[in-house]
Amino acid sequence: MKTKHIFTLATLLTASAAASFGTYFSKRVLHIKKKNEQEIIERDTKLNHIIPVQFATLPKKEVWIPSPNGYKINAMVIRPHQTKRFIIFSHGVTESKMSSMKYANLFLERGFNVIIYDQRRHGKTNGNTTSYGFFEKYDLQAVVDWLFDQEGENLLLGIHGESMGAATTLLYAGELNGRANFYIVDCPFSDFHELLLYQLKCEGKYLPARTLLSIGSLFLRVRGKFSIKHVSPITVVDRIKQPVLFIHSEKDDYILPYMTKDLFEQKKGAKMLLLAKNGGHAQSLNENRREYEEAIDSFLSTYLDV
Repeated sequence: MKTKHIFTLATLLTASAAASFGTYFSKRVLHIKKKNEQEIIERDTKLNHIIPVQFATLPKKEVWIPSPNGYKINAMVIRPHQTKRFIIFSHGVTESKMSSMKYANLFLERGFNVIIYDQRRHGKTNGNTTSYGFFEKYDLQAVVDWLFDQEGENLLLGIHGESMGAATTLLYAGELNGRANFYIVDCPFSDFHELLLYQLKCEGKYLPARTLLSIGSLFLRVRGKFSIKHVSPITVVDRIKQPVLFIHSEKDDYILPYMTKDLFEQKKGAKMLLLAKNGGHAQSLNENRREYEEAIDSFLSTYLDV
């Protein structure tokens, strides 16, 4: 009888510990701490990604686009060129649309009009959770469809994504049969389950990472209403028919560069790859500007005659 009580107590303690971890893990993933947009603007102004006087003179307007997920997406349309060339920017986790300006400037200089927008639960866009591409891909689809409704079908459209925004871009392009003419993805993850497993291993060498992730995944499914196994760009990248430029910093230790290499290998047809020598996560442009611009120009001239 005593042994039975000990076994029952041990089971209850194990269940309690699993529940505590699952709750903590799912909250940390679904409600990851975001940066304040003003802090982003101040940071990027210091880095000359945003030049206030120049930005103020750009012809732009704020728009609110209905999301199929039940809220409105905040976006900014920057349209200095009387052309049908557009590029949409999908930012990374914890950031906001203003952090996309460092990339937008490159394309404004190349004759593109620009749309930057706040991802779900970031910036001014609502949404209860961050899903790392699962729900975000439908928001990206909504932005694209809104643009076609506004401008007509005769567009040359690109989409550029960074980190989570890059994964979102690939999921949109491959899973939802995306409508863009080309895609540029900077430091995407290939599989969210694999990324979380890697990050758990980094946090504790002796942690039972696979067991913990199994528990955490269950809580994410219940609390976030999605399965992390369905956030897997590597499973859909071979469906993308349009050209894709893949970019990653070789020194990235947050999302490892092999993920982009795997995506590049899996992608069929038109594609290019830039493995930047310098910089950590999402720092390829900051630390390798010349190579970054050369890669963009080569990609556009090769596949789009731009």
